[in-house]
Amino acid sequence: MIVSNIIINELKLEASAILKVAEQLSPAALEQAFQLLFNCKGKVVLTGIGKTGIIARKISATLASTGTTSIFLHAAEGIHGDLGMISNNDVVIAVSNSGNTQELISIIPFLKFNKVPIIALTGGMTSQLAKSADVVLDCGVPNEFEPLGIVPTSSTTVALAVGDAIAIALLKQKNFQLKDFARFHPGGSIGKKLLLRVCDLMHSGADLPSIRSDASMSAVIMEMTGKKLGCTAVTDDSGCLCGLITDGDLRRQLQSKGNDLLSFTARDCMTANPKHLKPEELAVDALNTMESYNITMLPVVNDALQPVGMLHMHDLIKAGVI
Repeated sequence: MIVSNIIINELKLEASAILKVAEQLSPAALEQAFQLLFNCKGKVVLTGIGKTGIIARKISATLASTGTTSIFLHAAEGIHGDLGMISNNDVVIAVSNSGNTQELISIIPFLKFNKVPIIALTGGMTSQLAKSADVVLDCGVPNEFEPLGIVPTSSTTVALAVGDAIAIALLKQKNFQLKDFARFHPGGSIGKKLLLRVCDLMHSGADLPSIRSDASMSAVIMEMTGKKLGCTAVTDDSGCLCGLITDGDLRRQLQSKGNDLLSFTARDCMTANPKHLKPEELAVDALNTMESYNITMLPVVNDALQPVGMLHMHDLIKAGVI
């Protein structure tokens, strides 16, 4: 068989396993599991061992990043002291295809004694885990869905899909928004787009290029050169933004005015009424404005329209907003 056919057939097999389990899961059990998790006053503890332990860890990570406090407890570590992580306000989700994994079964007495609810994600509906759990979610797939009947592939895919689906249900019920997701991902691109504001990135104070509209073009060039941003804001007599001069403007003006350029003022050469930002605007909105108008820099003004900063596309790139 061609290798690509093997891979494609396996993908279809695992997809069909997910669809099969979607049909066999009990709506009543799903509702009961959801209510336990939604009303949990403590944390959701995922536990497992081996490959299903890896799946449990991923489900826990998804829950934690979408507004449900969650940790992973390795079942083998649990029976050697880590059960202290669990309190009676918690809910445990135990992931095991067979439901008879010894390390996992060994922590059940502790959970029952402390009245910690157990949700089982298992294919063993008559297993020790299933008999002990408060809610059992049937994640079983036929043996022929697994290579050699023993290598966990479809079963782990199904368990992960069920865990993800539960996490999404919780997310929606809690009205978890993109801005909330960003709070848990401050180092990622989503977090940077939704948390960083223009004031966090703009050049201000002594680094802000700004010049009066009646200044000579010699002074304009000196200001642009000294501040090294390739532009300068232009202000009117009251100190309000009235224009912007960029390197591109200089080249165009030099082409049209030639050697007489230095005899003109900033007002004669500026782009009047330029697009501008407020300091509290999101950096991603600044990016959208730059992309929409095909510009690489934007002056930042206060409520009185006085320049307080300058934002360059390079600042957005450096901060990881792009």
